[in-house]
Amino acid sequence: MLTRRQTLALGAAAAIGAHSGARAQAKTEISLSRQPGILYMPTHVIEKQKLIEKHAEKLGVAGVTTKWVNFSNGGAQQDALLSGSVDIINTGTGPLLVLWDKSRGRVKGICASSAQPALLLTRDPRIKTLKDYKEGDKIAVPTIRVSTQAILLQIAASDLFGPDKWNHFDAMTVQLGHPDALIAMKNPSHEVKSHFAAPPFQFYEQQQIPEVRVVASSADIMGSPLSQGQFMTTTGFAEANPKIVQALRNAAEEAKGFIETKTPEAVEIYREVTGDKTPSDQILTMLKQPGMMEWNIYPQGTMKFAEHLVRTGGVKTTPASWKDYYLPVAHDLSGS
Repeated sequence: MLTRRQTLALGAAAAIGAHSGARAQAKTEISLSRQPGILYMPTHVIEKQKLIEKHAEKLGVAGVTTKWVNFSNGGAQQDALLSGSVDIINTGTGPLLVLWDKSRGRVKGICASSAQPALLLTRDPRIKTLKDYKEGDKIAVPTIRVSTQAILLQIAASDLFGPDKWNHFDAMTVQLGHPDALIAMKNPSHEVKSHFAAPPFQFYEQQQIPEVRVVASSADIMGSPLSQGQFMTTTGFAEANPKIVQALRNAAEEAKGFIETKTPEAVEIYREVTGDKTPSDQILTMLKQPGMMEWNIYPQGTMKFAEHLVRTGGVKTTPASWKDYYLPVAHDLSGS
C-alpha cells in the first residue's frame, strides 16, 4: 500500500515522534497541500479567502500565514507530510487509513471536505452492470489495487461474489491517470473500454463520447457518499498547534457554506487558483449533477472502507470507530 520511500519516512516519523513531543513548537507559518480538480474546491476557497488566517486570529492566534504547495497526486503529498515538508494535506479515505495504520496513529484526519461520486463508465455495449465484466475486459483506474477506484471495485466484488472474491476485478484493472484514460476512452480501437473516473473527467467522457454509459457509482457501491477529500496531519503538529487545527476545521465549514450559497463565485476562485480553463458555465452544469454538491465536513463511508482494508490485509489495525483515525476536533461531528 505504501511506497518504499513512504515506509522509510514513516519509520523516521515514528522515531522522531517518540522523542520530540515535549519539544514541539507552535507554528505561525503553516504549509498545506493543494491539488487541482473540483473535489478540492474547498481548499481553493480557503486559500483565496485566507480563512485559516481569519479563524486563527478569532481564536487568539495572530500573525498566522499559510503556504500552499501544489501536488499533482496523492502519493507525493503523503511523502511531503511524512517528511515534514508540509504540515497538512488533503487526500482520500484510503491514504488516511493506511497512514494512520502504518504510523501507529501518528497521522489522523482533521475534517472531511468533499464526497462527490466517482463514476464507472463504459463504451462497451455488452456491459450493463458490474456482473457483465469478464476476463479480458480492461478497466482504467488511477492506481491498480490501492487507489480509491480500485478499492471500490474490490468492495463491489465482495458484495457481488462473496468476501473471498474481493479481488475479482483486480486482474481487469489497468493503471491510467484520468487524462490518459479519457484519451483511451475516446479512441474506438483502444483496449480500454471502461474507466472508473473522478470529476471532472467523468463528465468530459459523458459529454464527448456518445456511447458512454454509467455502470456504477461510488455511492452505489458504498450505499452512501464516500469522503473523497479530507484534511489530515500528524498528531505532533496537532498537539503543538491545537488552535490552528480548530481554525482549519472552522475554515472548512465556512468554505462549505460559501460554495453552497455563492457557487458562481466559488467556481471563479477554483478556476483562478488551479488555472482550469474550463468555461464557468460548464463547471456549474457539472455541479448540478447528483451528489456533486457534497461538501460536508463530517467523514462519510470511511468505516466500510476501513473494514474492507482490514479484511484484505491493507490495514492491520482494526478501528473501533472513525474517531480512532480522526482527531478530537472532529469528534462532535456525525461521521461514518
